[in-house]
Amino acid sequence: MLAKSLITETFTPLKTSDSGAVALGLMDEYRVSHLPIVNNVEFLGVISDTDIYNMNSFDDPVGNHLLSITGAYVVEDEHIYDVIKTFAEHQLTLLPVISEKNHYLGVITLQSLAGHLAAITAVDNPGGIIVLEVNEKDYSLSEIAQIVESNDAKVLSLYMNSVPDSTRLEITLKLNRIDIGPVLQTFNRYNYLVKASYSDKDVYNEGIQDRFDSLMNYLNI
Repeated sequence: MLAKSLITETFTPLKTSDSGAVALGLMDEYRVSHLPIVNNVEFLGVISDTDIYNMNSFDDPVGNHLLSITGAYVVEDEHIYDVIKTFAEHQLTLLPVISEKNHYLGVITLQSLAGHLAAITAVDNPGGIIVLEVNEKDYSLSEIAQIVESNDAKVLSLYMNSVPDSTRLEITLKLNRIDIGPVLQTFNRYNYLVKASYSDKDVYNEGIQDRFDSLMNYLNI
């Protein structure tokens, strides 16, 4: 999934001649704290509400001021993982997408990013969750997939993170079946440490949906 496919069409960028007051009004309308500045089609940068509050006058054009944020954009063919990384690095509420020629193409909002993340992590698909913990040197994706598939199941999504102050990995699997008992038994037989599992469709999926709904409501504040 590339950055250009995540663009939200509803945002109007700022012009260098727009005043700080106009910028704050648009931020309030869009419920964001950042906006791109564009000269015709050329992307110039991102201005934050903090930048505007630090201006001498809200009537001054935004193009007259230095921007505190640099590198806050992605090129259209960058992967969604690069999008997430850039959002996190700059603590943005939206992220401009540009072409190789530095032409402004649009923005990605946190809300649209959350929706796409829900899709690629298979949140809406029914199925069980298994959380494993393994040593880094013992991690084998092929073996994990083989164990899952030997029980007539498939991995819908997988992500991992390092356990702090250790050489161990925590691996979270979303499977396409609710009855994950046989899969758990096989992991135990292969001496995998199963840290947690969730197989009750109604309870688990309702919990995930509640968390997702809460996130979307937060992003709409």
